[in-house]
Amino acid sequence: MSRFTVVIADDRYAAYDEEKAVLAEVDAEVRVFSSSSASEARTAFADADAILVNLFPMTADIIKGLPKCRVISRYGVGYDNVAVDAATRRGIWVTFVPDYCFEEVADHALALLLGCIRKIGYKDRMIRQGKWNLHRDQPCYRVEGRTLGILGYGNAAHTLLRKVSGLGFGRVLMCDPYVRASTVKAAGAVLVDLPVLLAESDYISVHVPLTPETRHMIGRAELAFVKPGAILVNTARGPVLDELALAEALRDGKLGGAGLDVFEEEPLPRDSPLRQLDNVIFTDHAGWYSEESVVELKTKAARNAAAVLAGGAPPYPVNVVGTP
Repeated sequence: MSRFTVVIADDRYAAYDEEKAVLAEVDAEVRVFSSSSASEARTAFADADAILVNLFPMTADIIKGLPKCRVISRYGVGYDNVAVDAATRRGIWVTFVPDYCFEEVADHALALLLGCIRKIGYKDRMIRQGKWNLHRDQPCYRVEGRTLGILGYGNAAHTLLRKVSGLGFGRVLMCDPYVRASTVKAAGAVLVDLPVLLAESDYISVHVPLTPETRHMIGRAELAFVKPGAILVNTARGPVLDELALAEALRDGKLGGAGLDVFEEEPLPRDSPLRQLDNVIFTDHAGWYSEESVVELKTKAARNAAAVLAGGAPPYPVNVVGTP
């Protein structure tokens, strides 16, 4: 019989070889829970010493019913589906994986941006319908000399800034209240506030985490500042944008286009007004993904749990609790 029980709280991967290999080092059995039912989750989690969670909502009520759990390890950079305060009160570590998929997210943001600039999605759809000479419907403009605005200066944004350095942008503007102007300047950008970034950027790429402060941080009032025809890309979190206001701005021509990998509700609802617009490119919250990043994510999430079960602190803590 194993010393510890680790439950994976939503079955999103085809196999769990990485997790099992890491957790075997601390003599932990891995179980996979596949249900959205809160009542079934309470039963499945009752004897868990650790929980690895992807999208399952680890609410305060669920956490209250964890008699043995010492760590909730989130697969990913964000952890907005985990009630961190509730876990802290019960002495449960909450962990995440903040240092994976920078390359993938930056690549994806750049792909969406260039796709919007060159109208790739629109042209693909129209050509399949037998149409041609599409520049007459949606004109394209040169990238060189334009202004790129990056909202948030975390790791993915830093990586994106490196990747766009050869594209010939005239300026790169950065908005992040937690970063020094000197740091941004050293990276080749200019630190500005949000209204300036929106008003002066031809292209805007969003890279902020979802917090109470960033929820709907770009809504109708903020979009009023945007330069007419600007393009907005979001590979961060869907609720950072007010989608109804975004749809209005795209429909009215205030925004020239948008590339969206994340949404307020996922999958994107069939009745979303965004679906009716030709100047939007969609992807399915895939910015994080590559075969390499999956292995890295699974391994690091398991290491967070293993470290706590071994009696230490995790490599990537969200909260601070007493050492188990």
